[in-house]
Amino acid sequence: MFDTKTVSLEWGGKTLTLETGRIARQADGAVLATYGETVVLCAVTAARSVREGQDFFPLTVHYQEKFSAAGRIPGGFFKREGRATEKETLTSRLIDRPVRPLFPEGFYNEINVICQVLSYDGETEPDIIAMVAASAALTISGLPFMGPIGAARVGYVDGEYVLNPTVSNIFETGSLDLVVAATNDAVMMVESEAKELTEEVMLGAVMFAHEESRKVIGAIIDLAEQAAKDAWEVSVSDDTSAIKEQLRGIVGDDIAAAYKLTDKSERSDALNAARAKAKEAFADAEGQTQMTANKAVKKLEADIVRGAILKDGQRIDGRRTDEVRPIEAMVGLLPRTHGSALFTRGETQAICTTTLGTKDAEQMIDGLEGLSYSPFMLHYNFPPYSVGEVGRFGFTSRRETGHGKLAWRALHPVLPSHEDFPYTIRILSDITESNGSSSMATVCGGCLAMMDAGVPIERPVSGIAMGLILEGSDYTVLSDILGDEDHLGDMDFKVAGTETGITSLQMDIKVAGITQEIMTKALEQAKEGRAHILGEMTKALGNARQEVSQHAPRIETMQIDKSKIRDIIGTGGKVIREIVAETGAKVDIDDEGIIKISSSDMSQIEAAKKWIAGIVEEAEVGKIYDGKVVNIVDFGAFVNFMGGKDGLVHVSEMKNERVEKPTDVVSEGQEVKVKVLEIDPRGKVRLSMRVVDQETGEALEDTRPPREPRAGGDRGDRRGPRSGGGGRGGDRGGRGPRGGGNRDGGGGDKGGSGDAPGHLPDFLKD
Repeated sequence: MFDTKTVSLEWGGKTLTLETGRIARQADGAVLATYGETVVLCAVTAARSVREGQDFFPLTVHYQEKFSAAGRIPGGFFKREGRATEKETLTSRLIDRPVRPLFPEGFYNEINVICQVLSYDGETEPDIIAMVAASAALTISGLPFMGPIGAARVGYVDGEYVLNPTVSNIFETGSLDLVVAATNDAVMMVESEAKELTEEVMLGAVMFAHEESRKVIGAIIDLAEQAAKDAWEVSVSDDTSAIKEQLRGIVGDDIAAAYKLTDKSERSDALNAARAKAKEAFADAEGQTQMTANKAVKKLEADIVRGAILKDGQRIDGRRTDEVRPIEAMVGLLPRTHGSALFTRGETQAICTTTLGTKDAEQMIDGLEGLSYSPFMLHYNFPPYSVGEVGRFGFTSRRETGHGKLAWRALHPVLPSHEDFPYTIRILSDITESNGSSSMATVCGGCLAMMDAGVPIERPVSGIAMGLILEGSDYTVLSDILGDEDHLGDMDFKVAGTETGITSLQMDIKVAGITQEIMTKALEQAKEGRAHILGEMTKALGNARQEVSQHAPRIETMQIDKSKIRDIIGTGGKVIREIVAETGAKVDIDDEGIIKISSSDMSQIEAAKKWIAGIVEEAEVGKIYDGKVVNIVDFGAFVNFMGGKDGLVHVSEMKNERVEKPTDVVSEGQEVKVKVLEIDPRGKVRLSMRVVDQETGEALEDTRPPREPRAGGDRGDRRGPRSGGGGRGGDRGGRGPRGGGNRDGGGGDKGGSGDAPGHLPDFLKD
């Protein structure tokens, strides 16, 4: 029934298996990829015809993680997979970016690439497997795909590169998380986060990943030799050379003049005028010819810009190839935010804010790995007004998600540990102007906003976007590219890092890949640009502020013995709720006994700390404490003196003179000063007020003479039988059958209470 074809490869200590012919047989290409116990299915389908009037390539990639793959049921109300998560969106982009340039120009058939995680072993990240499965499915589909590509993840542990590290040790033991996609000849895409690694280490990691990707490419070719479908007979002829030369004579000079204008809006107006002139020249032509003319105008623009850069080194705005646009940075822009910065580089501008929160503000992430919490968030917004356009506003696009994550990766490695800085951190970047690399502006502005908020980062981070113009063996690397240079160029190469090393690297290629020589040149030039940008940032703020904003919550951390956790929480959370209600501070406690107390009012924090310290602290005999009367009984008053601890001040210990009734001296709620006289083996505490100066809290000399023993006998055992008459000699025995003595005395002092409890606290019962 099934015509199954399979290839296997030992790769990175596990077996990678690619299978086709058994599942999703109606798709143009379907591959089931298995690595370890992680399984991903990728199915590719393509439209047989092109929609009328379509002049772009409609490739859509969807990556989806099935919760059943990890034996989990989704959280939330609906209990099924819904809108794509951030990770799913980012992985979809990882697949799309290296695949898209490998379709021929002029191929406009709609394509769907759908990858679904069917099994997840908790160790092997499924994103790499999805990239491999997508490449294999496209390769065997018969589509004009100029692949295949391979993909690999690389870690860096103890000076050694590690292929496809497990989820648990990517950053626990290592300092690099790098993903590379490549053809057999060149690298196509790089995405990474690093702990300030050098350019040499990063380049070595890319080359290591490329070598390992070649092994996967070999396996995909083996599968295609067995199972590839017949190649599509697709006409992708898009020869616009004749019309392009005709247009060069009509609007060539206009376009060249437009690209010499340094102001973006002026340049845009001039280009639009040239395009309108070209359109008018072909107004009487057929629809197809008009479409070809529109494409030819775009190619003519590219030829003019690229030629000027390669031949004369002349960029659109007149800069040198390694020159960074003017930078203006400022902090403290917004008065009520915890930290804010305005970063402007040329015609690219970002308002970045940092907000500090407590633990309950952490982002909850429900994924295949289970429920987790992130204390660091970075959100990037790109409103249409930033490029002077009218467009949809409010919905987070895939591009915004990807740019935000890139900036997140750039800043994450320099954050302080959560133990040293126990705040939840959120950076918000609103792009207010854009003409080239707003994601790198977010890195710079976000870094300044964090320092303005008092986040003690290790070192400042800057970022720069590099471009490439490549014609045959001739190439030019551009620093700090404009939007048009990105659009008309061959590479978008973003590098972020500190003065010590790289924290993030992202590369997208629009051609069939670049060589190691070009990457080395780009990294060296980017290092110089980053250093220049860091210098400009330092003019605004060189180091993190010593104190967090007055509007931010303060967080104090306490460590208690784990055996005391139940005392802090109390039955049903009664004690911790009382602490929060009485002090106004937030109190969080974890299973390790780490307590985080937060409030914008330090007095509230100190009150909560004192309360908690009183609960966990052990009372000391002879020490004086502040206390509050919580209950008055006939024989004395109970005083709360250490948070959750109570002790008894017997009526005889209230004053040196005789006290008839405790209420003559104290009242409930009254604050008093007490000294610990005794702690019995059961933890019962006996207190005294009379030996403490109630005004100053200083100890007083005990002037009361020792009590003479009463007639009638010596003091008996304080814990005598409850029904008996042992105990102090005296003139009163127990009552009736409950006590052992008679009312007139002789048999003993005060008898026990028989089988009913008395009114005295345990440590005073005789």
